[in-house]
Amino acid sequence: MLLPVQARYAGGAGQGEHEGEHAITANNRWSRALLTFRDLPAGAWCCLEARLAWSAEEEGGLAADFVLAGFDFLAGDGSSLDVEQVPGLSRTLLDPHSAWIAGPACQPAGSELLRMAPVRVAFGVPPQARGLVLTLRSWRNTEGVTIAEPCLRPVTPLTPAPFRSRRLGPNPAPSRHSLVPGLGLVVRGQLHASRVKEHAARVSLVYRDRDGAEIPPPYPGTVSVPGSEEAPGLGASVNLPAQPQARRFTLDLEPPPGAHTLDLAFCTWEEEGEAGPAVALLGPPEVALKDGFRLESLCGDDLLDAPGFLARLSARLGRDPGAEAAWIPGPGEAGAAALPLARARQLRGEGERPVALRPDGGLVLRLAGCPDWALPDRPDFDEDPFRAAPVRAVPWRLAYQSLTWLLALAEPAPGRALGLAQAWSRANPWGQPADPLSLHPGALLPRAEVWIGLLALPGAGAAAPVLTGEAVRHGFALAEIVGQNTFGRSLHQLQAAAALLAVARALPRLPLAGHWEALARESLRDGVPALLPEDGRFAESSLHRRLDLATLGHALRDALGPAAPGPLVAARTEAALAELAGLLDPAGRLPPFGEVFSGADEASWIARLRGTGGLVAQRPAAAGPATASTMLLPDTLTARHEAAGRGWSHFACTFAETSPQGHADCGSYVYAAGSTRWIVEAGGSEQVEAGASRHYLLSARAHNVAVVEGREPVAGYGLHRGSLALPGATAHAIETTVHGPGYRHLRVFVLPHDLSGLAVIDRVTALDHGSLTIRAFAHLAPETLVAVEGARRVQARQAGRRLGLVPFAIAGRVAGLEAAIARGDRPGTMQGFVVGQPGTLAPACTLSYAVAGRGTACGGLLMAVDGPAEDSLARILARDELTRFLMQA
Repeated sequence: MLLPVQARYAGGAGQGEHEGEHAITANNRWSRALLTFRDLPAGAWCCLEARLAWSAEEEGGLAADFVLAGFDFLAGDGSSLDVEQVPGLSRTLLDPHSAWIAGPACQPAGSELLRMAPVRVAFGVPPQARGLVLTLRSWRNTEGVTIAEPCLRPVTPLTPAPFRSRRLGPNPAPSRHSLVPGLGLVVRGQLHASRVKEHAARVSLVYRDRDGAEIPPPYPGTVSVPGSEEAPGLGASVNLPAQPQARRFTLDLEPPPGAHTLDLAFCTWEEEGEAGPAVALLGPPEVALKDGFRLESLCGDDLLDAPGFLARLSARLGRDPGAEAAWIPGPGEAGAAALPLARARQLRGEGERPVALRPDGGLVLRLAGCPDWALPDRPDFDEDPFRAAPVRAVPWRLAYQSLTWLLALAEPAPGRALGLAQAWSRANPWGQPADPLSLHPGALLPRAEVWIGLLALPGAGAAAPVLTGEAVRHGFALAEIVGQNTFGRSLHQLQAAAALLAVARALPRLPLAGHWEALARESLRDGVPALLPEDGRFAESSLHRRLDLATLGHALRDALGPAAPGPLVAARTEAALAELAGLLDPAGRLPPFGEVFSGADEASWIARLRGTGGLVAQRPAAAGPATASTMLLPDTLTARHEAAGRGWSHFACTFAETSPQGHADCGSYVYAAGSTRWIVEAGGSEQVEAGASRHYLLSARAHNVAVVEGREPVAGYGLHRGSLALPGATAHAIETTVHGPGYRHLRVFVLPHDLSGLAVIDRVTALDHGSLTIRAFAHLAPETLVAVEGARRVQARQAGRRLGLVPFAIAGRVAGLEAAIARGDRPGTMQGFVVGQPGTLAPACTLSYAVAGRGTACGGLLMAVDGPAEDSLARILARDELTRFLMQA
């Protein structure tokens, strides 16, 4: 256990009344306690543990972002590490990485009486980290709070933490950047060396002319190391010192005359085989033009319209007045540019027309699944017709501000579409948006493509200066997002690169077009392998989001072509689609883990992506009266069975990595038998649900998982630990880290070959050998009738079919069985709901069963479709080899 070695305070915070307490006043973001920890276990997982206490007068109890915990990791010499991504934490602006601590109403049952609750945040420790400054900030609290006894406890690692290596060597692959004539590049990043060194690494530069021929050095601001007969020279380089160990650098690169492209490579001074410190980049380098060509600098304090922005850019580039007119593309040029985001929406099957013409000439918008809304004749573009229902208002506003509905309107009424596009531009001078949500990536990124789509209309002539100005202005915003890696490893970052590629392709005569295309390609080359990894360990746990990623990759194929990274994107996309197709259940649905897109037809969606004929093409054809198959991926296990007369059965389990802001579903499962869905997930999506509903849907109470001693699981992951063949069944063992450093957890699924039932078994060992209680949940489908028959049996019925459920203990004792339906007294105890219609929670029965023991508790839930299946499973559970497997796995 690691305790803080130093405590500092600011903004009104201070030491609490007792030793080890830190008092934080209600002063948003300013009141904070800064705690320093040393000797972190580099490359492993740790868990922050503390106790949060609040006053009886606290009014911010419903806030999911009640207090902010910020993490600033330190190298051995105390320098701050700007790590690209940390498992279990989110990137934020105030602190390099953060996790939210929820308010009192979101804490577990009983905490409202004590006015205190435990805090646990698990995270991966970067390999370069030796220390940590933990900042506990006031956020939504209205009264003072205290954080008591904070400490860090190492979590036993199952595998090395998933940090992406960017270690430098002597022979790196260079990245190519296109230059804007007459302008240099600014490259920023951070270097880390295992020891302080003046010459830790270097940047190798090769400028090339328009024909691709190398321009010989010297180059401004570089040194050149000449070669000899024995050894080649190093060419033009810039030294990168590591003083301190984690050193931020900024390179102002001035190209020589005639330079068209730049090959940039980060490498070590040492040759192959020479000893030297381990040196690595902590993230992808940021690439930008000079500050005078940042969007903020170009716009200044002026409320420029779109043509005015083009004129300002032309003057900044030193062009003659009116030269910007040459940048306006013709309809053929704009139409030749592929629009990846629009193509991805089409592949998803968003077929409902978002806009309709009324007989009187008025327009009706049908956006984000909301009711029809009549567009005013002269919209102000700050409209919010569903403000009374936030779960509808935000998705609707994003769809409205994206302007993608203008592309649909352009088919029957191109003049109306062009007029509305110009009206939006007038209402939204850069820096003063009519609706702040118009700057959200969910609106900004697709809107960038809309200007290109409208420029392709044959009648766009008079509107072309406005459309081009907006396309260029949006291009600058996208270039800054892409060049600075603003959204990190995320779908939004890839979407920004895709939209930037479209803008660059549509404006071939714009001097920045080549630079933007190179930025987009480099971002995709770096980002796609992280989000669609070759080993199948996705950074995104939601299968639906993985499908969205694969859809974007498929849509990018035409835009990228055979040039890099086109082949890489195509290969990773096809591999991901093959896996996702194999995970479809016999009814054509993906297992609903993590974020779920309500109403999506995944089988048809995947069929469109793979160019196949439909659902049948996505799964193996039945070879006889009964077929069975099992599929094991690095973070998902599925099994299926189909038999004539019995219908289909299906099982799926996820053990993907989770985070504090994600679903606590590591180890969760779904089950169907007799073509009937029995065990389901609560579902939900951040695009729809909010507030208390969203907090519940992320919690363990909304998933078919186990909790230990009533504590919410922490960020972590699972590993498949092996399988055991049994008579008529197979047992699969999955070990997880989500219960923190004090416990070892193993979840075992016993699956009969015909999936006529299953047994889910949890074994938890307390490392302190104390008493413990496991409580696990099973969510039954909303249409299920449930009868509790005594203390240890539940009967579930649907449409004439039945499922018996029986809790049992192998080590310890069964400590209770409960059924909860629509319990909604406070967010921290909500239970018995699943998502019905988008944005609404439907009552459903949630079974909660408990097993208690000392040192080790082991037990679970048996479920079967009939008496013979239940008897068969009971005999399997009694076998000695299964008991040994449970206790030794």
